Amino acid sequence: MTVTATVGEELEAVEPAAVRLTGVTKTFGKGGVPVLDGIDLSVAPGEFVCLLGASGCGKSTLLNLIAGLDPASSGLIELPGKGSRPGHAALMFQESALFPWLTAGRNVELALKLRGVRAKAERREEAQRLLGLVRLGSAYDKRVHELSGGMRQRVALARSLAQQADVLLMDEPFAALDAITRDVLHEELVKLWSETGLTVIFVTHNVREAARLGQRVILLSSRPGRIAREWRVEIPQPRRIEDAAVTDLTRQITAELHKEISRHGN
Repeated sequence: MTVTATVGEELEAVEPAAVRLTGVTKTFGKGGVPVLDGIDLSVAPGEFVCLLGASGCGKSTLLNLIAGLDPASSGLIELPGKGSRPGHAALMFQESALFPWLTAGRNVELALKLRGVRAKAERREEAQRLLGLVRLGSAYDKRVHELSGGMRQRVALARSLAQQADVLLMDEPFAALDAITRDVLHEELVKLWSETGLTVIFVTHNVREAARLGQRVILLSSRPGRIAREWRVEIPQPRRIEDAAVTDLTRQITAELHKEISRHGN
């Protein structure tokens, strides 16, 4: 456990975190209106956090900052990692962004190669294992055009896992899928999360999806994006989208989201 202290004070225990944001603000352009303003957020190792908010509130921007794709205008973003190894995050997008000229297996192998796995046989074996984790063990040699939308997202998930990141960032990964496929992938993601102990930060517009998946649901205000409200979800997993407790939580969150949208005139 990490501890902090100042001279003359007793040591104060600080909870371990996979991601810690302190006063994070992001503004685009000189003199522009902040997209994010003063975000303080700590995500524990192995926690599943869902981010909600109206369009334009900065959810995707926040993921990009955590992933290191864009610098914060001010504030501190920490991914402590494990031991002496610095932490890093893998980002999974709404679109699978697979290379269409490669097979499913080769798409995953490419991530392994970039990670530094040099031996071809080792890359193939690991890619096969990762595809098996997302229930696509038989799809190794399939081209992207042969895969359904749900299968492509599973390959994208396997490719993200290949990076051995401390944190998995998911930016509306199931938004373009039909309801049945999305429901199946919810089940598989929860199963994978519980088996691997991944830390997940999941962005969604779908309140019911957040209520079904998250251990914690965080609502961002409209521009500038600030943390407006959060819910600790005590409903045990696995949950069903139609469960009464999920429906009740969905109503609570939706009511607060509507208030937030009305407050900002969206």
